[in-house]
Amino acid sequence: MAVTQVLVERFSLISSRPIADVLSTIEAAVGHPDMRAFWKQTMAAKNWSEVEQVVQSAIGPAGLMQFASFDHGQYLGKEWGAKGPRVMRLVIGNPLIMKEMAKHIHDAGSYAPVTLLIDERPDGVHLSYDRMASFLAPYNSPEALKVAQALDEKVETLLKKAAG
Repeated sequence: MAVTQVLVERFSLISSRPIADVLSTIEAAVGHPDMRAFWKQTMAAKNWSEVEQVVQSAIGPAGLMQFASFDHGQYLGKEWGAKGPRVMRLVIGNPLIMKEMAKHIHDAGSYAPVTLLIDERPDGVHLSYDRMASFLAPYNSPEALKVAQALDEKVETLLKKAAG
């Protein structure tokens, strides 16, 4: 049995923009494929080139796609009513980037795709992201770390743009 300690770096921004504007900026930058069709197409691909074509057609301008979204604020709203804050968790990524990390560190599959948390607080809209490079640092793979750092830069650029 092995236990590895992973210290996570959290990148956070606070925006004065309304959460709807923040979310719409993110939504416009990432692809939103029909996930059922996406999985069918990747499974039906006869070779790697076809997989790449499927992924390229699914990603948005930021080079990322949305796998899922969770409206955690809906539960707070059930208790707090209209005063409840919006809290959204977006699961985004790019299977081609994940593959590049996982070929060096299989455990990268535990961390990709990544999560963005966008939530309303009294001081503004918080945008948070746990850096992939911090997840992979304990595995001591310079190759995977380079890919993870590029992913972090891509995600953080998206969040800065969304924050305004």
